[in-house]
Amino acid sequence: MARSSVPLTGAQHDIRAGDYLATITELGAGLRRLRHRGVPVITEYGADELPPAGAGQLLAPWPNRIDHGAYSFGGSSLQLDLSEPAHGNAIHGLTRWAGWQLVESGEDAAELGLRLLGRTGYPFMLELRARYRLAADGGLEVTITAHNGGDRPAPYGTGSHPYLRAGDGPVDACTLELPAASWLPADARGIPSGPPRPVAGTGFDFQAGPAIGTAAIDHAFTGLSRDVSGRAWARVSRDGTTVALWAGPGYDWLQAFTGDPLDAAHRRRAVAIEPMTCPPNAFVTGTDLLTIVPGETVTHQWGIRVDTA
Repeated sequence: MARSSVPLTGAQHDIRAGDYLATITELGAGLRRLRHRGVPVITEYGADELPPAGAGQLLAPWPNRIDHGAYSFGGSSLQLDLSEPAHGNAIHGLTRWAGWQLVESGEDAAELGLRLLGRTGYPFMLELRARYRLAADGGLEVTITAHNGGDRPAPYGTGSHPYLRAGDGPVDACTLELPAASWLPADARGIPSGPPRPVAGTGFDFQAGPAIGTAAIDHAFTGLSRDVSGRAWARVSRDGTTVALWAGPGYDWLQAFTGDPLDAAHRRRAVAIEPMTCPPNAFVTGTDLLTIVPGETVTHQWGIRVDTA
């Protein structure tokens, strides 16, 4: 009998509603595919490929970077593995290369779970859930839940890493709307180099949705404005198509990335808009870092909707 191979991203979970189709992977509970009327609206990749430049990955128990992977918590000094060795940082958490198990699925939704057991540098136990749901009139809704099933408080932050695409071609011709009053300066290693600064009067002011042009962006933004439901909306638009990402309460930061240092196939082909509950290096600075006490559960939501003229 011929052996059936398993793709690098494991089991594939397809969900559908109206004009939307999405695929969630066992590897990292990642968003591998999202299409509207058959057209990709994020950077996609094959089932037997690793996510390029973090495309669609879920980030927990921290998003972005920790300076040299070293931090203190609860009176202990802790050292994480340096998963970004070129810059000497720990990056994007501990779960994106783990195998998540399917908890529940249906035509329009899939929920995956992971028990994050303790390890060197993160001696805490979290039970994580990622639920992806499509609605014909609302697009994609993602719900991330973390429960502290251990016996000690745990530091926590989360984020997600979708690259938004509004049509083909370089992002230079797209407009970008970021509902942010401040941007966070960072050094060459991606570590914050000072407090947030106002975007007004700078090249980081995208509140009115200007054309991206030649702007090179890889920064965190905060001071988010929200609608009456508490959602902050970021939008990438081109030729009458808008791919809109919303971040619910608790996501107080958006990392925007135009992909300038990526390989030729991905360089400036999409804009990563990453909802984050805390900024880079939060395990060190404590800025917007959550502490989940034993028995406590925290939940955050974000999503993507496509609007056409």
